[in-house]
Amino acid sequence: QVQLVESGGGLVQPGGSLRLSCAASGIIFSIGAMGWYRQAPGNERELVAAITKGGSANYADSVKGRFTISRDNAKNTVYLHMNRLKPDDTAVYYCAARQGILLAVETRRYDYWGQGTQVTVSS
Repeated sequence: QVQLVESGGGLVQPGGSLRLSCAASGIIFSIGAMGWYRQAPGNERELVAAITKGGSANYADSVKGRFTISRDNAKNTVYLHMNRLKPDDTAVYYCAARQGILLAVETRRYDYWGQGTQVTVSS
């Protein structure tokens, strides 16, 4: 089993920045690609960004140029650097990991999930 623990959420003003972290523990060698999802009230969970072990990444169109996903394999940690935040970015952000090595978009392709961390962008 793999456990994922997110941290770094909070309240930030529009235009501000936050960095989310997700630390993995357990059977680490089984982890391939990892990703960040978010879910706002009344909306479906959507992919924000995903990254392979080798560092290849993809992003949702809505965050391209503002968010950066990175990964430290030695620390078993994935990060989401969020800049120029907007009120529309307000959501619970979830870390996810899958055993497959390729990037994936659908939530069903991810095997492990964190508990989520709230990000609120408001003045």
